[in-house]
Amino acid sequence: MNVFFNLRGSIVRQMVEDRAAPEAAMSPPRRSSSSHGDSRPSTETLQRNNSSNSGVILDISALKMAEVDTEVPPLPPRYRFRDLLLGDQTFQNDDRVQVEFYVNENTFKERLKLFFIKNQRSSLRIRLFNFSLKILTCVLYTVRVTLDDPKETHGNPCHSAIIRNASWPNSAAESPEINWKLILWVTRPDPLWAIQVTVALISFLETMLITYLSYKGNIWEQLFQISFILEMINTVPFIITIFWPPLRNIFVPVFLNCWLAKGALENMINDFHRAIQRTHSAMFNQVFILFCTLLCLVFTGACGIQHLERAGKHLTLFDSFYFCIVTFSTVGYGDVTPQIWPSQLLVVILICVALVVLPLQFEELAYLWMESQKLGGNYSRHRAQTEKHVVLCVSSLKIDLLMDFLNEFYAHPRLQDYYVVILCPTDIDIQVRRILQIPLWSQRVIYLQGSALKDQDLMRAKMDDAEACFILSSRNEGDRTAADHQTILRAWAAKDFAPNCPLYVQILKPENKFHVKFADHVVCEEEFKYAMLALNCVCPAMSTLVTLLVHTSRGQEGQLSPEQWQRMYGRCSGNEVYHIRLCDSKFFGEYDGKSFTYASFHAHKKYGVCLIGVKREDNKSILLNPGPRHIMAATDTCYYINITKEENSAFIFKQEEKHNKSLSVAGLYDAPSRLPVHSIIASMGTVAIDLQNPDPPEETSKLTLPTENGAGSRRPSIAPVLEIADSSAILPCDLLSDQSEDETNQSDEEGSVGSDFVKGYPPNSPYIGSSPTLCHLLPQKAPFCCLRLDKGCTHNSFEDAKAYGFKNKLIIVSAETAGNGLYNFIVPLRAYYRPRKELNPIVLLLDYPPDNHFLEAICCFPMVYFMAGTIDNLDNLLQCGIIYADNLVVVDKESTMSAEEDYMADAKTIVNVQTMFRLFPSLSIITELTHPSNMRFMQFRAKDCYSLALSKLEKIERDKGSNLAFMFRLPFAAGRVFSISMLDTLLYQSFVKDYMIAIARLLLGLDTTPGSGYLCVMKITEEDLWIRTYGRLFQKLCSSSAEIPIGIYRTESHMFSTSESQVSINVEQGEQHRDRKESWKEKTAHRNSSASEQSEHPLLRKKSMQWARRLSRKNTNKPSSRAERISQQRLNLYRRSERQELSELVKNRMKHLGLPTVGYDEMNDHQNTLSYVLINPPPDTMLELNDIVYIIRSDPLAHMPEESQMGQSRSTRNQTHFVSETRDETHL
Repeated sequence: MNVFFNLRGSIVRQMVEDRAAPEAAMSPPRRSSSSHGDSRPSTETLQRNNSSNSGVILDISALKMAEVDTEVPPLPPRYRFRDLLLGDQTFQNDDRVQVEFYVNENTFKERLKLFFIKNQRSSLRIRLFNFSLKILTCVLYTVRVTLDDPKETHGNPCHSAIIRNASWPNSAAESPEINWKLILWVTRPDPLWAIQVTVALISFLETMLITYLSYKGNIWEQLFQISFILEMINTVPFIITIFWPPLRNIFVPVFLNCWLAKGALENMINDFHRAIQRTHSAMFNQVFILFCTLLCLVFTGACGIQHLERAGKHLTLFDSFYFCIVTFSTVGYGDVTPQIWPSQLLVVILICVALVVLPLQFEELAYLWMESQKLGGNYSRHRAQTEKHVVLCVSSLKIDLLMDFLNEFYAHPRLQDYYVVILCPTDIDIQVRRILQIPLWSQRVIYLQGSALKDQDLMRAKMDDAEACFILSSRNEGDRTAADHQTILRAWAAKDFAPNCPLYVQILKPENKFHVKFADHVVCEEEFKYAMLALNCVCPAMSTLVTLLVHTSRGQEGQLSPEQWQRMYGRCSGNEVYHIRLCDSKFFGEYDGKSFTYASFHAHKKYGVCLIGVKREDNKSILLNPGPRHIMAATDTCYYINITKEENSAFIFKQEEKHNKSLSVAGLYDAPSRLPVHSIIASMGTVAIDLQNPDPPEETSKLTLPTENGAGSRRPSIAPVLEIADSSAILPCDLLSDQSEDETNQSDEEGSVGSDFVKGYPPNSPYIGSSPTLCHLLPQKAPFCCLRLDKGCTHNSFEDAKAYGFKNKLIIVSAETAGNGLYNFIVPLRAYYRPRKELNPIVLLLDYPPDNHFLEAICCFPMVYFMAGTIDNLDNLLQCGIIYADNLVVVDKESTMSAEEDYMADAKTIVNVQTMFRLFPSLSIITELTHPSNMRFMQFRAKDCYSLALSKLEKIERDKGSNLAFMFRLPFAAGRVFSISMLDTLLYQSFVKDYMIAIARLLLGLDTTPGSGYLCVMKITEEDLWIRTYGRLFQKLCSSSAEIPIGIYRTESHMFSTSESQVSINVEQGEQHRDRKESWKEKTAHRNSSASEQSEHPLLRKKSMQWARRLSRKNTNKPSSRAERISQQRLNLYRRSERQELSELVKNRMKHLGLPTVGYDEMNDHQNTLSYVLINPPPDTMLELNDIVYIIRSDPLAHMPEESQMGQSRSTRNQTHFVSETRDETHL
């Protein structure tokens, strides 16, 4: 009880002291003698309380019980947050316990263990010292053997008598008697003995210390280690000789220390790499171990045999070494052999050990070699610092992807010395391995198996020293979103490991693009794909045009073909986009201070190059055709289309020829013979340009075109292109309809179509990162029910496309799901620069209905509908209005992109498109395929010898190493088939041309830069043929509407031989030749060309048929002319019956669905035409009827008066007030 009360008393005293402390601090000091206001109790009070025996009673009586009951005592200062922040002296006097950690490492044994074993640098020094001791013992043994002579008496008298009485054999044939004393005793000089004893004593002490420090509880495990036993054998006998001198000359197998030296060397190398934080390859480690094992076996055998042969045939150490080398190499000359059985037994033991140890070492080496072949080894740091390399990170490497990358990457001359390091997590494919073993790639391409998410693998690829890192997505995976997630993580890992390494990232889904905005260049596959497919509907073969522009080519494809269109098409396909500063350019340097339109026209007229864009020095944005008001400056960067860049061009100026002055019409611009004829030679990367008549045309030139009756009436003239723009002179081109469209003055017919449309920015974007584009919009968002084409609602009762009564042809898009990429299909077709009267209704034929987020994004666009259905269902096609459609776009479906056989992923799409091609032959079908090699099956005709000839041509071009071997396939040349993998080169080219992605986005309408133009087309009609040549058309467009043409889409009539009998016709027979000539004239009657060209076509057609027959190599018998005509009639009858059957099928289904059958044209098709693209043709290229010219039109808003801009913006704000309501609804 006394203990309890004492404890209670101490607690109460502490409470009193704690309470009195703040009161004393707040009250003035009571005693003037105090030097400072101390808040603690006085010393006397503390002594009085401590000296009291009945402290409990006194302390309790001293308390005021009423105050204790009514007031709660404050917390002590050390427990209050205010005092903890402000600081309190009582906190410093509290009792605190200092805790020391890792006290177990302070013991003497732990300190020794830290120095000898744990510490990397100190243990490395210890192992190096130990290795030096072992090497020294082996050297001392070699010295002792060199000085040893068994016939001399030296040292111990015991063995001296033995040596004197020893008998030496006279010949090898005698069986020598073994003198065991010579084996047990050797001659060892005293200085050598002293050194060996010292080394042995140091080694013994070190071994015992290491054994003590590494003891883990099992002493026998330590004692029976091979290294410990060898140490005892080599050290203990020398230590014994210190205390027993007669044993100083006893033999000790010191040469066994070579095995201890081997182990010390291995441990030393491991510690060395640990100390410098570097890793060495397991292959190197295994080769080193194998070499040390062989060396130790040879050294042990040589020393052992030499010592044992002291009692037999005396062999020198070199003779023993020679014998071991001959024996282990399995040569076995037999000139040196052991004579006594102990040495022979040692040889047997060594051979058995070698047969056991060496195969295990070689097996481990072979296994590591095979594993290193799978992993690909390392890219050495020395090579990374002296050579340039890029890293290619992929999920799975396919042969097509690899070849596209290598062909495009190494097509540039300055990249020939670069190395390509491929980092892929999967095993290398057999086909890829074969490709990489080709000498062309084996010295420049290195395959590493590893993950980009591991720093070790990135270190192996030397990512921090790479010039660039390409991260590609796996588009063949079923889940494309998951593939994007993997790409994003790879990009993050690469940026984290090497922040200064430029990143080139490929993303599949547009909604994932903003995660990799930090990358230097990003290509979103679905953005480019849908924008290109959309432009294909309004600009024919736009996909072919862009594909040819982003591929590297010299324009040599098809130059040996007898077909004129193939030679021209192949030559123009070599045009690419290049850049150069104006002050450094020969092409454009003379146009400093002149308008952009003037520079573009005269550069094309004089040099044959097409200036399409420019960039100011103080502006990062590229402007396509900024218009005539843009004045060229010396610091501008010019972007132009040409066969090669200016630096690889040679300029050859010719004297202007004197022409005949007596022309039929005065003031002509010049005859076609005086137009510049450019000699374009793309050999060895150099272009030689013939320059004739470099002077600009006369400003007062007029053009007259005689009429058909020869009346010689005056034709329209082409105005000159002005150096400085005149605002009054820039009028819309008279070749086209006015696309500016005065919104206030519209006819009734136009008003019924687009009077309720406004221009503005789409209020909703389905994903983050979409570029804002000014578009035609609805004044109010359409209800979701009105977007359904095949079902009526309360707002309208239309249930099919016919009921809507569209004035323009439909554009039908067949896709699996309504992905966010479809938004980029709609925006280019609803851009503000599209005339309202030319807007085509868009119908989305989807396998699965879209979600509300997608409908929210498209409900503001006019004439956009959706319908659930598939293209393999005829009823769905008829309901969505396929007979009223002008274009059908078939998008590759994600569910079919992966198949057991890679190239079978397009099987379903190809068969469905072939069916629609047979059912609706007049329909223009644009198809997207996964693999470009499958485009040969599009619109397949089994008996078409011309297609077979093109197949042969494709193989020939592929054997020549062309990157565009598929370009001569008719569906691709006509722009009816497209593969997104063909745009992979856009990302590869951006490594050399960092502006290519920006220019491609501007051409496709994905980005809209203020002041930058847009791509559109114009069609050459009969009224436009007076212009005659492409160069004169260039002048006409530049002078009248400031438009820049960049190419021609040409369609020609062609006779395709579809019967096998026609392939074997002898062209030299006059009658058949005349028949073919007449039929060709009938097919090409609508083409308008010069008389000289028409006279050349029959000969070209003759050569074409001969070329087709030669490539097809058909060896059939030659039928008679009558039999041929009968066969052709039967074929036509069969075709007619087949078409009638398909026509009846379609019409019956339309009647069943209640659709009118009027408008279904089953006989109109395009089977006898071929189309192709000519990029930047020469100025003297003749124009033909129905040519479609690609032009870059300047931005109509760039030079609009401010009042009209303000009025339009005010109207846009008033009409699109609903933007703010739904702007934040973005689907991630």
